[in-house]
Amino acid sequence: MPMNFAKTAMLLVVLTGIFVAMGAVIGGKTGMIIAFVVALATNLFSLWKSDKMVLRMFGAHEVDQTSAPQLVEMVHELARRAELPPPRVYVMQNPQPNAFATGRNPENSAVAVSTGLLDVLDENELAGVVAHELAHIKNRDTLTMMVAATIGGAISMMAQYLQFGMLFGGNREDRGGVGFVGALVAMIAAPFAAMMVQTAISRSREYQADRMGGMIVGNPVWLASALRKIEARARGIVNEEAEAIPAAAHLFIVNPLTGRGIDNMFSTHPNTENRIAELMKLAQEMGIAANQTSPRGLPHQTEGEVGPWGSGGNQSRGTSNRGPWG
Repeated sequence: MPMNFAKTAMLLVVLTGIFVAMGAVIGGKTGMIIAFVVALATNLFSLWKSDKMVLRMFGAHEVDQTSAPQLVEMVHELARRAELPPPRVYVMQNPQPNAFATGRNPENSAVAVSTGLLDVLDENELAGVVAHELAHIKNRDTLTMMVAATIGGAISMMAQYLQFGMLFGGNREDRGGVGFVGALVAMIAAPFAAMMVQTAISRSREYQADRMGGMIVGNPVWLASALRKIEARARGIVNEEAEAIPAAAHLFIVNPLTGRGIDNMFSTHPNTENRIAELMKLAQEMGIAANQTSPRGLPHQTEGEVGPWGSGGNQSRGTSNRGPWG
């Protein structure tokens, strides 16, 4: 775990450095200082407001025991298993099946799922997805990923500023001694470098969250089945909010972008088949059969205990018409 924190800190330093360097390209020493101050302010803002900001970005609304009792109960039950305080639960009105977690720490965390996810997954697969997001919270990934998204977005905006400046004949005489060629290199290389850093942050953490999520839910096959369904459907549905904020793509359980641009070459997520293969290996380690995708209730549920879908452990799947909305 300390090694992960050190790696994360280094990656965030690189993102901040890219932002500061672009400030130098735009305004020389003054621009560099301003960019450094903005980067610090952005990090502080992300530290305290990242959860509210990202939830607002994707139009998520909070649900509770009254509006979505089974979904909320599932999240809270899995949080108890993960030894986490219960996070707030949100739903995004979006047909693309996807989910993410956010928050600066486990005490101030939230899990958001899309209506598309609720439509295509059964309760066990949904439990696997929720467990994956809770693993991000337990590993304290959410803050790092949100800060990376914020700074990455700022770098993209600064690159757009350079593009407009060059297009409409902005100041090309000095640019802090870098000149037109330096501005051109920064405009192309900086967003590329930021994307690579974000990719490095996300890919390693997704594997860790998959493994821990499989252990939290008790059956990695459920998460593997969910990933297979999500991947099959997500590519065919445009997530307009995510397309508008590509720097935040790494927050989701699978890449929400359609892959029509450069994001397909440098995906923020590992290959889904590789993730599924790792989950199946974990299932073998745990002695779980590959076809054990939909047993009754969550594993290790004691007799008579109320499960996350508002039913006892001996109620078979499909005997109730109540869905995740309650």
